Amino acid sequence: MPESPTLFEARSAPLASLDARGFRMLAGLLLLGFTFSGTVVMLMGAWPVTAFAGAETALVIGLLALYRAWARGSGETVTLTEGRLTVRRCEGRRREEASFDPFWARLRWQGARLFIRQRRDVIEIGRFLAPEEREDLARVLEAVLRRYREPVFDNPQLRG
Repeated sequence: MPESPTLFEARSAPLASLDARGFRMLAGLLLLGFTFSGTVVMLMGAWPVTAFAGAETALVIGLLALYRAWARGSGETVTLTEGRLTVRRCEGRRREEASFDPFWARLRWQGARLFIRQRRDVIEIGRFLAPEEREDLARVLEAVLRRYREPVFDNPQLRG
């Protein structure tokens, strides 16, 4: 069966402004700062502080690496094809997919969160977006769904 053409598609992903080179540079700066402050503290005679500072530095670098790994594989796609509105989301290892009939799917706001709802089926969209971007997504998706639900037919026989 041939695949339906894509009428609308919106993709979003978490912020990943740090590439591998930037991560190495940031880790190097953190280690350099730790080495300098650790040396000063050791010279003052408070050597137990260096163990805690070293553990904190390692923890910060480890958490940054974990976030980069999570963000690299995460993303969300909202797709409208002929007869189907699909939301696919991947957050780390967790994958989620929901499918809706575009005639019955409705956008709903709950506070600052945006949801697509059809009867009892509900899924949040735009988790990775800033509030302004989420509002833009809602405005555009609502317009696309309205156009889909109310098509304009051009019948040459009815032209005057």
